[in-house]
Amino acid sequence: MAGRAPQRSAADREAIGAMLARLRLSRGWSQLRLAERLCVAAGVPTVSRHEVSRWEREERIPGGFWLGWLAVVLEAPLEELEAAVAASRREPPGARRGPDGHHRLWLPPAPGELLAALDHASGHDLRELAHAWLAGPPELPGQASELTGTADPLAAPGDPVAGTADRLARPDHPPPGPDTPPELDRLAARLADLRRMDDLVGGLDLARLVDRELRAALSLLRAAGPRGRRPALRLVAEFAQLAGWVHADAGDPAAARRAYRVALRAAAAGADRQFAGYVLACLSHQALAAGDPHEALLLARTARAGTAPGASALTQALLLHRIALAAAGCGERSTAHAALAAAERVADRCRPEREPPWLYWIDPPELSAMTGRCLTALRRPVRAVGRLAEPRPAVGPRTAALYGTWLARACLQLGEVELACRIASRGLRNAVRAGSARAATGLRHLHPLLLRHRDLPAVRDYERLAAAAVDYLPGPVQSPAGARAVAGAPTARPPPPDSVAG
Repeated sequence: MAGRAPQRSAADREAIGAMLARLRLSRGWSQLRLAERLCVAAGVPTVSRHEVSRWEREERIPGGFWLGWLAVVLEAPLEELEAAVAASRREPPGARRGPDGHHRLWLPPAPGELLAALDHASGHDLRELAHAWLAGPPELPGQASELTGTADPLAAPGDPVAGTADRLARPDHPPPGPDTPPELDRLAARLADLRRMDDLVGGLDLARLVDRELRAALSLLRAAGPRGRRPALRLVAEFAQLAGWVHADAGDPAAARRAYRVALRAAAAGADRQFAGYVLACLSHQALAAGDPHEALLLARTARAGTAPGASALTQALLLHRIALAAAGCGERSTAHAALAAAERVADRCRPEREPPWLYWIDPPELSAMTGRCLTALRRPVRAVGRLAEPRPAVGPRTAALYGTWLARACLQLGEVELACRIASRGLRNAVRAGSARAATGLRHLHPLLLRHRDLPAVRDYERLAAAAVDYLPGPVQSPAGARAVAGAPTARPPPPDSVAG
């Protein structure tokens, strides 16, 4: 067939390796567990974890016998698995490993390549890139790493996360070598300043500044020699992650996804697997805010599978919280409760001196508030209010608005409408001060829940305040009229009553 079909089904587009990884992770299974279930179902004890890994890497394609049992064990239509196999066989192994594919993901990118991705990439292939990152680099015997000149330590036969503990133990910014640009330390210090600025300044005011510094970090790649390339790539990854975060906070999800894509690319090429997992955790949070909890859960599980068991305690706690909140959005209550319990256990083992600097914002009060947020999504308001109302050190207006919105939602679940209105009113003022579209979006989702009680004077007072504040609340990029949704105007897609957005 000449040319590409203009429209293909999702199953036809997805290759078998990515589909198997997605179906497995959606159930929270390891490769070993899938292999064991296949052996039990088929009565043939010949599939190992390594064979499942080869299937997901597409180093081998499961034949008809195992394809049938995969359909049974994973509860997937056989025809979809067969279509995914056909998609893999239509393209040679290297076809999907182009500039942004499986193979190139692990090689040092040129600054121009990352700039092009930052400005023009669609970001629609992030799930495929996440799968490629989880699978690890292709096994190419004897190939030397372009980063170190030696065998790439990320390539672990049959096990994409083998040796993770050794890799993650490396410092985030290794000491500069003789050919490391002197600007590296200055940019790293600037990054720390911007992170703390983000605590006080909303994305609308900060996005342009962060973009400028990200481009300065990309310029640093041009001057970096062989020893300086890896720390420069890691610095680019951290600037790009921050850019993704502030663009999401500014209400520009497309720019956020492009920045996160660059962050994942740079972190993978810079052999910083723990930070790449953090990037996927940020993408999970963005997918949840966009109303796609299933995508959010898949990304969070991919992040955890790709960083465990060598990730720091705080990193593991964060990833478990992302899984818990996404699972709550999917209605998977037992999964959410199990993830919350696991997050509390692992957080107890936290040793601050061993935590990466980019998790500076997570402390015990923050973890407690995150638990309260998830309990609210699970409709456990009694426990949630206790967590969300705990005294905590002074926080910026965005954080106060975000968690205040969750506290107001929990109060509503308890029937405390007047108290919810007082908290939401404070949230409105904080959202105006913050310049954060993320905080304003949370209030927009809360607004119709409050207006169900218009018969109460407190609700009518809140409604008048919301009408006065609407022109000052930030909305999505290129959609200034969207801010009026908080005053009761209809939206394109009203959120469900228990939306976990925000």
